Formats: sequence, C-alpha cells, structure tokens
Amino acid sequence: MSQTITSKPSFLASRVGGLPRTFWVLWSGSLLNRLGTMVEPFIGVYLTQARGYSLAVAGMVMAVFGAGALLSQPIGGWLADRVGRRATLTGGMLASAAGMLALGYSTSLPGIVAAMFVVGLALDAYRPASQALVADIVSSADRPRAYGLLFWAINMGFAVSMTAGGFLAQSGILWLFWINAVASTAFGVLVWLAVPETRTTAATQRGGFGHVLRDRLMVVFVLLSLGYTMLYSQAFSTLPLAMLGSGLTTAQYGVAMAINGLLIVIVQPIINPWLARRDPSLVLATGMAVVGVGFALHAFMSTMTGYLIAIVIWTAGEVVTAGIAGAIVATLAPPHLRGRYMGLYGFAWSGSALIAPLLGTWLLSIGPVVLWLTMGSLGVLAAAGQLAIAPAVRRRAGPALADPADRHTGVEPITQARTPGGAGLG
Repeated sequence: MSQTITSKPSFLASRVGGLPRTFWVLWSGSLLNRLGTMVEPFIGVYLTQARGYSLAVAGMVMAVFGAGALLSQPIGGWLADRVGRRATLTGGMLASAAGMLALGYSTSLPGIVAAMFVVGLALDAYRPASQALVADIVSSADRPRAYGLLFWAINMGFAVSMTAGGFLAQSGILWLFWINAVASTAFGVLVWLAVPETRTTAATQRGGFGHVLRDRLMVVFVLLSLGYTMLYSQAFSTLPLAMLGSGLTTAQYGVAMAINGLLIVIVQPIINPWLARRDPSLVLATGMAVVGVGFALHAFMSTMTGYLIAIVIWTAGEVVTAGIAGAIVATLAPPHLRGRYMGLYGFAWSGSALIAPLLGTWLLSIGPVVLWLTMGSLGVLAAAGQLAIAPAVRRRAGPALADPADRHTGVEPITQARTPGGAGLG
C-alpha cells in the first residue's frame, strides 16, 4: 500500500510562496516608492533653511500638509471603489510626483502652501487602493502574511531612504524632490502597465461611506486603532524631545530608531507566517499591549541603555501587529466597499498624525512620567477593546470562504460581493 508523503514547505516558500504575481508587482512598486520617499522627513529643514521661513510659518505650512493627509484616506478609499484600484494608485502617484516638483521649485508662500496641500493629499492616497487590491487578489488565509510583507517592504525602503536622504540633503535638498518624484512616477507607471483592475464591477452593488459608518464593528475597530496610533505616533514626535530632555542627543535618537528599523527588517519576515496562522484579533491585541508596556517603560528611563530596552520591547509589539489590522479590515469589508473601509482605517493614522503631537507635547509639558504612563495605558486599553470585539470579528470572518478572493489564485476581476455588515457588532 502506497503512502503519500507531504513535505513541509521550505523556509523561503513558507514566507513568500503562494502569493499571486500581481501582489509581487505591488510589493516591488511599494518598495521602490519608499526607497525614493525622502522629502517628508526634511520638510521642516527645507522650509526653514532653503526658503528661510520662521518656525511658526513652517509649522503652519506643515499643518496644511497634515490637513491634506487627513483627507487623503477617505478620498483615496472612495476613488478606489468608484474609479478602481489601478487608476487610483497610478493617479495618486503621478499627482504626488507633480506636487513634489511644484513644492521644490516654489518660491512664494502661497505657492508653497498650495503645493504642500497637494502633496499631503496625494502622497498616501494610494494606500486604501493598495490594501483593497491585496484583499481582492489574496485569499483570507494568506492576507496577514501578504500585508506583513508589504509592511516589511515599506520599512526597508524607508530605512534606506532616510540614510540616503540625509547625505543627499547636504548636496542640495532639491535632489530629494526629484528622487521622490521619479520614484512616485515609476510606481505609478508600473501599476498602470502590470496591474489589472480588480474592483467589483457588479452594477447592482451600491453603498458609500454611510454604509461603512453604520457598521458599528468597523467604527469600534477604527476608534481602537486611533487609540493605538496616538500611542505609536509618539515615537516620532515626543520621544526625541523626551530623550533630549534626559540629556541625550539627536544622534542617539537616530541610532535608537535605526535599531527599531533593523529589528523590524530582521525579525518580522521570520515570525510573520507563524503569526498569520493565529487568530488576528488576539495577535493584534497582544501586539498593542506589548507596545503599550514598552512605551510606559520610557517613564522610568533616563539613559541610552534604558531607552533602548524600552524601544526593543515596543518594537517587538510593533512587529507582532504588522499586517494584522489590514487583514481584519479586509475581513470586515464587503468586496465592493473595500476601498472605503481601508480609507476609514487609514483615517485613524492620518488623524493621529495631527492630534498625537498636540496631545503628546501637552502631556510632556506636565511631565514625562505622565506622558508615558498615559500613552502606555492607551495601548493596554486598545488591546482590551480588541479582545472584547474579537468574537464579533470571528463571526464576521465566518463567511470568508464565500469571499471571491478565496476562489481565485490569479487576478481575474471580482464580480460578486457580500452585503455590508449590519448595524450590530456581529
């Protein structure tokens, strides 16, 4: 009697195997785009040094950028569902490239303000379309792994671009605008040439943001995500200020964040497939809690070693959460509203980018212990909330086998859709 021997997939195959070609085109474009994302971290330097504006004016201009970014997610999600993932991705990238060059060559304050708004609006407008496209073509079982790989590519590209951007800025900051524009254009062209449209085309499917906002489970999930992102955003707003207040230097902050990025790049691809097989809500709650504990530990740290210990802990939580939220949103969203669902989730990130620095600096003015314990509590509360809604998320995931993406390994357009979640949490 013969026996069939099933061999276990190789280490590499278990991490990158089984995903469609279209996903890898998107992954490559995302990496390319992030490698060229050099302007955003140096906007303040550009405004104060290259254009000679005061800190107050620079802050006002960057607030205009934030306002554009806040609108970019719901608009990008609406476009992804209305005109398609492919057109939204390409259009967003080309608009971002044009805005970058306009900003780099603008010399008047009104021109700079207008260009900044366009850049803020266009720079991340592609995200809802990108995440909806992944949900369209990747089965529900593989989505946590796919979103995790995108997270890894973005972090890898960002780490390299920050290093290269710092050196290039010394030769002339206009180089950064050109590199950013070329990378955005290349990503847009790549998507237009190599990515087919995947959104639902059923004429009977209707719905808008009103349907999304009536989905109470999704709204609760976004509010929990906002709490978590308010915490996480402190790494780029108040953490450097707190480290300087402890007598450390900006160079030491840079080293600390480099270690954060290095750990993500090394560890995340290793554990991503294992995490993808676990319950997404439990994994996300665990990650949120670990990030909360890590940030709370900053309250008791005053040396470089102490800060590094706390950063390593919350980086571990960040790695655990990688890609999981996107997979949960894809589970909650009916296929024909995926762009809008992803846009509402992205709103939590863009909203925290505006609110978190204001709240964080106010709490820091009271005292670092108040800041870090408050932020740590946000992470733990978000984790508790995620555990509370986990049964409802699992019930919503029940019809996942009816998801067209689970029946397609290629990139055929999807023509069926589930009805949106009702008013209840199930």
